Amino acid sequence: MEQQKPSLTIRRRLAAPPATVFAAWTDGQKLAQWWSPHDCEMIDAHLDVRVGGTFRIRFKEPGQDGEIHDVSGTYDAVETDQKLSFSWHWITMPERTSHVTLTLTPDADGAATILVLHHEQFADQAARDGHEGGWNSTLDKLETFCAKEQ
Repeated sequence: MEQQKPSLTIRRRLAAPPATVFAAWTDGQKLAQWWSPHDCEMIDAHLDVRVGGTFRIRFKEPGQDGEIHDVSGTYDAVETDQKLSFSWHWITMPERTSHVTLTLTPDADGAATILVLHHEQFADQAARDGHEGGWNSTLDKLETFCAKEQ
């Protein structure tokens, strides 16, 4: 019997409608304004948001000698204002591909969005735990970005 790989699910309520949140994830210029974990600095983001399209995001750790991180993947589901689903792998560990699914649901009046990020197929618990911290700090920045977009 194959052992189940670790996964994580993060749920956030964002003070913006699904169209604003979706655009934040799918417009490279918008994504570059908020996307990066912790105190990292965005270098660039290239997005071809369509089924079969790819993305590549690079960001740098703080400090003069900060490590550059490079993540990419391929979109397997794109449902405008509702869902994005894509593979996820770091250029330094291409053998460790995992998968991310974002679902966006309007709240009762449509003025806010419930975002659910599900990241699965981690190689091990340490990778899962590292990503949990990174995703939470990145989503904190998304919350701030979406609030300013209103």
